[in-house]
Amino acid sequence: MASRTEFLTVPLAKFLALIAVVSWRIFFVTMSARAKPDAAPDSVLTFAEITALNRIDASRTRPRLQRPTLAAYLLQIAMLGGYLARKHDPAPGNMVVWRGMTRLHDIPFGISIGSSRRCG
Repeated sequence: MASRTEFLTVPLAKFLALIAVVSWRIFFVTMSARAKPDAAPDSVLTFAEITALNRIDASRTRPRLQRPTLAAYLLQIAMLGGYLARKHDPAPGNMVVWRGMTRLHDIPFGISIGSSRRCG
């Protein structure tokens, strides 16, 4: 019979493996934008993420995505996470990009739920 600690360690190990993959992607996106800011955004972002960011930017009164570079898209993701992008602020870090990516993934999901509901 398995002990109580064995039942707890298997789900915990799976959770930690998932978090490690997600945090590696956040780190990769952040460092790629710092290393090559003029790179194409589709080199590290998915088509759905780019489309969602373009739609969010198009709804603003003054669009911020003038040039489609990786640095510009990372800045938009960081701003979704609470980054203020003032002149004297340092480059966005991994935590604010993590929060922004979480919100970025929730936005298309919410749009798909809202558009699929039918009344009557």
